[in-house]
Amino acid sequence: QEGMPQTLSSTSMFTPCGFSPHLHTSKEGEQGGLIFQDGNLTSASLDALIQHLIPTTDYYPEKAYIFTFLLSSRLFIEPHELLSRVCHKCIEQQRLDDPVLDKARIKKFGPKILQLLTEWTETFPYDFQEERMIGHLKDMIHRIAPCDEAYWKKMNQLLQALNQKLATLSHGQEGIVKISTAVSDKLVAFKTKPPSIQREILSVCSDPYTLAQQLTHVELERLSHIGPEEFVQAFVHKDPLDGTKTCFSEQKKTSNLEAYVKWFNRLCYLVATEICMPAKKKQRAQVIEFFIDVARECFNIGNFNSLMAIISGMNMSPVSRLKKTWSKVKTAKFFILEHQMDPTGNFYNYRTALRGAAHRSLTAHSNREKIVIPFFSLLIKDIYFLNEGCANRLPNGHVNFEKFLELAKQVGEFITWKQVECPFEQDPNIIHYLHTAPIFTEDGLYLASYESESPENQTEKDRWKSLR
Repeated sequence: QEGMPQTLSSTSMFTPCGFSPHLHTSKEGEQGGLIFQDGNLTSASLDALIQHLIPTTDYYPEKAYIFTFLLSSRLFIEPHELLSRVCHKCIEQQRLDDPVLDKARIKKFGPKILQLLTEWTETFPYDFQEERMIGHLKDMIHRIAPCDEAYWKKMNQLLQALNQKLATLSHGQEGIVKISTAVSDKLVAFKTKPPSIQREILSVCSDPYTLAQQLTHVELERLSHIGPEEFVQAFVHKDPLDGTKTCFSEQKKTSNLEAYVKWFNRLCYLVATEICMPAKKKQRAQVIEFFIDVARECFNIGNFNSLMAIISGMNMSPVSRLKKTWSKVKTAKFFILEHQMDPTGNFYNYRTALRGAAHRSLTAHSNREKIVIPFFSLLIKDIYFLNEGCANRLPNGHVNFEKFLELAKQVGEFITWKQVECPFEQDPNIIHYLHTAPIFTEDGLYLASYESESPENQTEKDRWKSLR
C-alpha cells in the first residue's frame, strides 16, 4: 500500500533511544516558517507548527514531532481548538468540500490522517473526554469514507480502543478517589495512641520482599493513570500573546498527578505511624529494621518512589528523635540507603542510580528488569524548573520549540516507564492495608513519640504539654 505510514506501537515512540529530537531538514535556516539549527527544529510560529503536524498525500510528520507538539501545544491552544484547525486545513488542502472527490488522491491521504488521529487518541486519551473532540474525529471520517469503505472500520476500531482506554482510566480514578476519601477521614482518627487492637504492618506482611513488591504494584497502578499532558497542564500560565484568558478555561486537569503525590505523603506517614505505635522499644526497633529491608528491596526493584517515601518517613523528627529505639537498630544498611537518596549535588547519587536503572530497563528481557519508578516529586521539580527556566515564546512571538523537545524527552521517558506491566502477583490484603490503615497526623506522631520516649529538653516538654 503506497504512502502508508508505518504504524508503530505507541510505546516505541517514547523509548529514549527511539526518541530522536533531531527533526532533520534538507537545509539550515527557514523552511515554511520553521527555523532550524544544526538540523534541529528550534522555533516557529504556532501556525507553522500546526501546518507541520498535518499529513498530506506524500508527507507524514515524524513521531517525535507529533508527541512533542501535541504535548506542548496545550500551552498555547486548547486541544479541541487544535484538532478543529487541523481538520479545517485538511479539508482545505485535500479539497474535501468538492462535490466530486479526487478518490486516488484521498486514498493516499486517508491512511495518514487516520494514523495521526490514532496516535493522538493513544497517547493523549484524556483529550478525547470532550464531546467536541469526538465530533471532529467523526466529521473527518464522514468526509473521506466515501472513497474507501475500510475507513469506517478503522474509525470504529479507533473509537472502540479509545472508549476502552478511557473506561479503564476512569475506573481506576474512581477507585483512587474512594480510597483517598477513606484515608482523609482516618487521618484525624488518632490523636493519642490507639488501642492495641489496631493491626500493624508486621501482622499483615512480615516479609520485606513481598511488601516491596506490593508497594511496586501500587506505584505502577497509580502511575498508569497519569496522562503525559498533566505535566504540562500543571504549569499553564497566561499566554502572553493572548492576555484575555489562560489556555485552559476549565480547572487544570492534573488530578492523577496530585493523587500520586498524596500517596507518597501517605506512605511517609504510614511508615512513621508504624514505627511510633508499638509500646516496647524492641518492637519499634524491629519495625525500623523491617522497613530498612523493604526500602532496600525497593531499591533493587527500581522503585525509587517508595524507597524515598520510606526514608522520608524514618527521617521525620518524631521517629528520628527515638534515640533509645535507634540504638537497638543495625543502622549500617539504613545509612547506605540514605546515602543513595542524599539530596547533595542536586541528588547526584540518586540520579546516577536512576540512569543505571533506566539503562537496565532499555536492555531488559523481562518486565521484572524493566521497572523504573522515579522519585516523583523530583521529576516534577525538574520539569517545573525546565518550564520556569526558559520562555515558551521568543521575543518575536515564535514558539520556543527547543524547550519543548527537552520537555518531551523528560515526559517521554516517564511514559515508557509507566507502561511497564507489574510482574508481581497482587496481594489484595496487603494493598488494602497500605491504602486504608489509619495513620497519625503530625501531632499524633509527636504524642506517640513522646509517650514512647519521654521529652529530652524544654522545647520537647513544652510541645508535649501543648499537645496534651
